[in-house]
Amino acid sequence: MSTSFFFGYGSLVNRRTHAFDPAHKAVAKGWRRVWARVPGRPVSLLTVSRDAGSEIEGLIAPVTGEGWAVLDQREADYDRTDARADVRHEAPTVEELAIYVVPEADRLPPDTDHPVLLSYLDVVLQGYLGEFGKEGAERFLASTGDWRVPFMNDRDAPLYPRAQSLSDAERGFVDAALLDVGAQVFSR
Repeated sequence: MSTSFFFGYGSLVNRRTHAFDPAHKAVAKGWRRVWARVPGRPVSLLTVSRDAGSEIEGLIAPVTGEGWAVLDQREADYDRTDARADVRHEAPTVEELAIYVVPEADRLPPDTDHPVLLSYLDVVLQGYLGEFGKEGAERFLASTGDWRVPFMNDRDAPLYPRAQSLSDAERGFVDAALLDVGAQVFSR
C-alpha cells in the first residue's frame, strides 16, 4: 500500500472520475476554493488559495508511482504542493500528501470566453452529495469563492472529459444552488 496521497477538493471528490482507492474523507485547513482560468485553456476550473481562516472538505486517496504520472497529466495546469501538515484525516500511514494548486501567477478571472463548464460543476457537486450529503454540498458552496463567474450549460453534449450522468435529484440540487448563489448560466 502506498503512503503517498493526494487531497482532492473538486472533481477528484467524485470517485467515478478516478480509480484511486481506498479514499478517505478529509479536511484541509488554511485553504479556500476559487475559480480561475489558465492561459491556453478554453475553460475555467477550481483551484485553491491559502486562506488562514478557511477549511475545505475533500477526499484523500493513495497514489503509486505510476499513479502520480496519470494524476499529474490530469492536473497538468496545477503544481503538486505539499499539504501534509494542513490535512486532517483518518487514513493510516500517510507519509506524503499533496494538493494540486494553480500557481497564482497563472490565474486569470473566468469570463464568457473561458467559462466554467456546467458538466464539470455537475461532477464536483455529485461527488460532494455522494460523500458528504446535502449539508456537505452546501458547505462546498459556502467554502468556494466568487460564484459570479460564467457557467456554460453543456449538459446536452458535455465538454468535460469526465462528465457523469446525474440523477434528477442531483441535477435539481445543482440548478437550485446556482440560482441561490446568483451564478450566470448561459447556453452555448
